[in-house]
Amino acid sequence: MSEQAELSPTDWVREQTQRILEQGTTDGVEVYDRPIVLFTTTGAQSGKKRYVPLMRVEENGRYLMVASKGGDPKHPAWYFNVKANPAVTVQDGERIFEGTARELDGDERQHWWELAVAAFPPYAEYQANTSRQIPIFVVE
Repeated sequence: MSEQAELSPTDWVREQTQRILEQGTTDGVEVYDRPIVLFTTTGAQSGKKRYVPLMRVEENGRYLMVASKGGDPKHPAWYFNVKANPAVTVQDGERIFEGTARELDGDERQHWWELAVAAFPPYAEYQANTSRQIPIFVVE
C-alpha cells in the first residue's frame, strides 16, 4: 500500500491494526478468538485511505465485509466509504490484493450471510438486535 492509510480513532481497533502493520500479517490477530482480515477503504468525502479490520469470511478467494457495527441502528462509517468507492485493498495473512466490493442481496446475500454467521455466530444476534438489514459486500 503506497499511500499510508489512517488508523481508527477507536483504541482497540487502532491497536489491532497497528499490530497487523508491525507484523506484516493478520495471522495471530483475532477478535473473540476468530481471525480477521484488514481492508483498506477510501473515504467518501475526504478521499483518505482508512483501515478497516473485520472478521474473516472467505470463500474461493473472495472476502466478505459485514457492516454490522455490533447491531447498532446505524451503519458503520466505512459502509458509506465503500458505497462511494468500491475499490478496496484486502490483507489476509501476508497476502494483499486489490478488489472491488459489491453489496449483496437476494439468494447471493443469503448464501454469504450464512457463511458470515458460521464464521462469527454473534452476527445473528447483531441482526436480531437492529431493525436495519445488516449490509454485506463481497470483495472480488
